[in-house]
Amino acid sequence: MTIMVTGGAGFIGTNLIITWLAQGGEPVVTLDKLTYAGNSLNLNLLPKDRHTLIVGDIGDRELVRKILTDYKPRAILNLAAETHVDRSIDGPGTFIETNVVGTFNLLEEVRRHYGALEINDAENFRFLHVSTDEVYGSLGPQDPPFTEKTAFAPNSPYSASKAASDHLVRAYHISYGLPTLTTNCSNNYGPYQFPEKLIPLMILNGLTEKPLPVYGDGQQIRDWLFVTDHARAIIEVLNKGRVGETYNIGGGAEKSNLEVIRSICTLLDQRKPIGRPHADLIEHIRDRPGHDRRYAIDSTKLSSEIGFNPQMDFETGLSTTVNWYLDNPSWVESVQSGAYRQWLDHHYGKAPLNGQEIDSLKS
Repeated sequence: MTIMVTGGAGFIGTNLIITWLAQGGEPVVTLDKLTYAGNSLNLNLLPKDRHTLIVGDIGDRELVRKILTDYKPRAILNLAAETHVDRSIDGPGTFIETNVVGTFNLLEEVRRHYGALEINDAENFRFLHVSTDEVYGSLGPQDPPFTEKTAFAPNSPYSASKAASDHLVRAYHISYGLPTLTTNCSNNYGPYQFPEKLIPLMILNGLTEKPLPVYGDGQQIRDWLFVTDHARAIIEVLNKGRVGETYNIGGGAEKSNLEVIRSICTLLDQRKPIGRPHADLIEHIRDRPGHDRRYAIDSTKLSSEIGFNPQMDFETGLSTTVNWYLDNPSWVESVQSGAYRQWLDHHYGKAPLNGQEIDSLKS
């Protein structure tokens, strides 16, 4: 038996496969397009007899059909996606192509494959789709956390494309009987995360004494989930989840962006001092369009039905993450290409806000 992971060379996919194989799971075949955020180096240390990497697009139906025919996976875990909100605002077309059209093409081939399975194989087959809490929109300071029944209200091209893919997965279950599962997670952090996201960006900028760019007043709140806990939760949902259901996966750690950044600065002060506090590098820049103010996840359904709760508290997880980036300079260097540096200059090279502007945002 085999499982198939799409997007397995990315941040969450890499940690999922490592966790899966460490738990003694079946061999894995990974399909990954290896875009800028996918890195084959992440998977190099996996045992060759238990993992196979195939470079390709989930939208390539001929390739997907061949993989399904050759490997006959008993489950497909779909993590292939464009995921960065800032990039989706600059260029939404790629997000629609991958997250919506790509998911549709993948579902079509999976539906064809599922329809040809023998009865016993069909009963055990699962398609698990990994999504985000951003499909639910933004919460006010006193609003209750998102549940699986919260109405979708996406506010960026990224979250809208993921909401569309979630709807497609649900429709393929209802219309065609495809045995699907969907998970919606909060903000992930941990090893192997591409340094365009908040935590690794701040770690690496801090190490090189570059500005630490903070959108607006920095009081946007996110629920933080350590990536290994997320991987464990996905596996538990795959094994125990009810077909057709959605499960929210949260970390139970609501923090403002500024609070997270200051915690990173404190850790860097201890481990890589630069002669002044790293917090001196913080620069507030103009907020991005449609920036959601707060996300929070209610994971009661996951806990009560599946029996899963996260193990990593935020302080320990953040310390572990900082250490990983300090201990893996060759990996860091491998992902910091010229294109990556150009992106940072383009997107974060904005004039910092002055004190009066910051105060006005808080009022």
